[in-house]
Amino acid sequence: MQASGPGSSSRDEIEAEAARLLARLNSDPSPEDEAALCAWVEADPRHAVAFARAEAAWEAAERLKSAAAEVTLPPMAEIVSEEQQRRLSRNIMIAAAVALVLFILAAIVTVQTFNDVDRYETRIGEIRTIALADGSRLHLNSDSAAEVRFTKNGRKVRLLKGEASFDVTHDPQRAFEVEARSALVRTIGTSFNLRLRPALIELTVTQGAVTVRCGNHSPRRVSAGNGAVLQPRSLVLTHLDPRVIRQRTAWRRKLVHLEGETIEQAAGEFNRYRAAPILIGDPRVSSLRIGGQFHIADSGKFLSALQSRLPVRIVDGEDGSVMLLYRDLPARANSGN
Repeated sequence: MQASGPGSSSRDEIEAEAARLLARLNSDPSPEDEAALCAWVEADPRHAVAFARAEAAWEAAERLKSAAAEVTLPPMAEIVSEEQQRRLSRNIMIAAAVALVLFILAAIVTVQTFNDVDRYETRIGEIRTIALADGSRLHLNSDSAAEVRFTKNGRKVRLLKGEASFDVTHDPQRAFEVEARSALVRTIGTSFNLRLRPALIELTVTQGAVTVRCGNHSPRRVSAGNGAVLQPRSLVLTHLDPRVIRQRTAWRRKLVHLEGETIEQAAGEFNRYRAAPILIGDPRVSSLRIGGQFHIADSGKFLSALQSRLPVRIVDGEDGSVMLLYRDLPARANSGN
């Protein structure tokens, strides 16, 4: 399955690609298909919006098919008159016209729903807190985007890319729902964190409880101190050590918290906040491990720690990037010479 990249700027082209990918996802996709879909959705916020619209239209069409399947027509006699045949044909045409009108109305409602939204986003290196109309707070990590739509009947957020944390004001009359790819997190008041990774979604619940549904899986309850790993075809609940929760939510305090991660993992975390990346130029560096707590804007302290604690040397690029190379220890003189 091929997915177009962020260069596909035409809205019609993007929506056509979203429809094609959704159809592929609903026809026994391979793991490669799912990975390609995730990459396409994360490549451009417009891709995420187009895919959400396609999902909503697909669900509306499925509901129409289910309604049509419940209609029972009278049995056809072995021999019918010509007048009866004409009457039956006319009824079928009327039913088809009604179904078409209902589908168009559902599509119009879907488009209006997604157009009536407030959009929030952050640049690389920016962390932002948004006070929502109901008193809840939306926290966006670096290079993230979300859309919010509140009505008298519900509170809906769509996480388009990156990572977000939610402090939800309790309201038993209006559920708070967050959509992210094929996942839906629902609550009436709690705190939780959602991170979109390339091939999965990472849920962390810090207070209260949420109900999470993913794809065709049954809804599952996740309480504080637990999390979930969400993919289109799987939903795995996890119990989280308090240290893991602190690490996952350290970005709220503008920190990168490392607990013995590999250099490759640590560099990936810092690259979320850097315009010019930290690169690994020697495979021997990747598996080295480091711990510590660093400010997201102070990757220089992290790089200094690498050089002082590990056999790593730094090469600065002209564009602001940094290359990590393995520092070979000087060879000892041969004692026999």
